[in-house]
Amino acid sequence: MDKIQINNNFSLPMPVVMVGTKVDDKVNFMTVGWITRVNNAPPMLGIGISKAHLTNENIRKNGAFSVNFPNSKLVAQTDHCGIVSGHKEDKSKIFDLFYGSLDVPMIKECPVTLECQLVETVELPTNTFFIGEIKSAWADKAALDGNKFSFDLSDLFILTMPDNQYRAIAKPLAKAWNSANIKLS
Repeated sequence: MDKIQINNNFSLPMPVVMVGTKVDDKVNFMTVGWITRVNNAPPMLGIGISKAHLTNENIRKNGAFSVNFPNSKLVAQTDHCGIVSGHKEDKSKIFDLFYGSLDVPMIKECPVTLECQLVETVELPTNTFFIGEIKSAWADKAALDGNKFSFDLSDLFILTMPDNQYRAIAKPLAKAWNSANIKLS
């Protein structure tokens, strides 16, 4: 295949989440597309947040945050939370909320939500990379297959760039760690 050079600001598709914070009884949610798992035991994830956002300030103050994975029914609310600043609008009334042990707001309508305790902050030129330990995970019963979370039942979506599209998670291709049973061409 012929290769041509493209823009080096290339981004792989990432899950779309809404990060929840609470400071001085003020709840805020921000849509985030830069999220990744960074550790297994204990389970940790990392999120990249612009230094200009209220969510960045709130995570620093509170030391905790929630990560809420919306389904396709919440695409309009998710997009809205990514466009409107928490400095200008109260986004706490958009969702039904619940709380766990860390006193961070979580969204009932999301099929899966995580409570995270901040463990490390990495300063980058325009963003801060926050690493949080997942202290608890919550899932809708309807998103479970037996006792396991099901991506098929949960209807989560991703963000692709540079085309700026929300896309449904694709159908399964093959079982992972099973290459002996996959025909290589």
